[in-house]
Amino acid sequence: MTQLPAVSLAAVPGRRLKTIEMAQEIEKRGFPGIYGPSLGDSLSLCAAIAMATDTIKIGTSITPIYTRNITEFAQTAGFIHEISNGRFNFGVGVSHAPAMNRLGIKQGKPLSDMRQFVEDLQGVPRVGDLPPIVLATLRQKMIQLAEEIAQGMVFANGARSHMASSLNALSSHARSNDTFFIGNMIPTCINSDKAAAMAVNRKTLTSYAFLPNYRNYWKEAGYEDEMNQVEAAIAAKDFDRVPECLSDRWLEDTTLSGTASEVREGIEAWFDCGVKTPIIVPSAVSGGQMQAIQEFFDLWD
Repeated sequence: MTQLPAVSLAAVPGRRLKTIEMAQEIEKRGFPGIYGPSLGDSLSLCAAIAMATDTIKIGTSITPIYTRNITEFAQTAGFIHEISNGRFNFGVGVSHAPAMNRLGIKQGKPLSDMRQFVEDLQGVPRVGDLPPIVLATLRQKMIQLAEEIAQGMVFANGARSHMASSLNALSSHARSNDTFFIGNMIPTCINSDKAAAMAVNRKTLTSYAFLPNYRNYWKEAGYEDEMNQVEAAIAAKDFDRVPECLSDRWLEDTTLSGTASEVREGIEAWFDCGVKTPIIVPSAVSGGQMQAIQEFFDLWD
């Protein structure tokens, strides 16, 4: 039997009600989960989806830990956990320095900040039970911390060829235990014009190549040449050259593209490499999120 992946949904201004309706359709079609990225207010989105659905798992993937007061985070997470009858995962991450700098937020050290956040969250009084906490992960120390202090971990744009190595940082119990969440957000574009679909995914991921922590992860995953070329282009302020530095091999390892059968096979490969919850982040060659999700639905019809 084909394993169904989860789906990423973002609440874009002007389409928020349609997004809730889409969440209901995703549940109706039997997909296992809906996860909201940091784009937009994913906590509000999860609260709305919790009220509009009955059985599907929901979660943030992820919410940056610096953007709200810890008491407000705890109250909101506890609220969604309760009204969803335990269907909510609170995915949190340290985000990236450029994004936080734009908000005037100064980050500390990722591991110590995350450890302190979880400790403080769990110490907030009178919020009721808290949901499972899922940490945004890329490299081994954060993966190990996820097992130590949280109930799961989620990658974004992970490299499939490197996933087994990454998951070796976990105990065999965490890797096999259904209650420990292991997810990955996968940019996906379904189109019979493979080159056009890959171009969409390359555009999606180019902004991530500007982030040092992603480049370090992809170097660890075996893409040192590509990332060194990116860094040389950035140093030369030749920003338009960055997409050209990102090889097709790298793109195929971090995204899904092509025909329906190619994408379905790719999803199966993600399950096979140890990711329990592949989270499809759909884009379309032409059209927005709603068109991309319809193309994703068509995979299974």
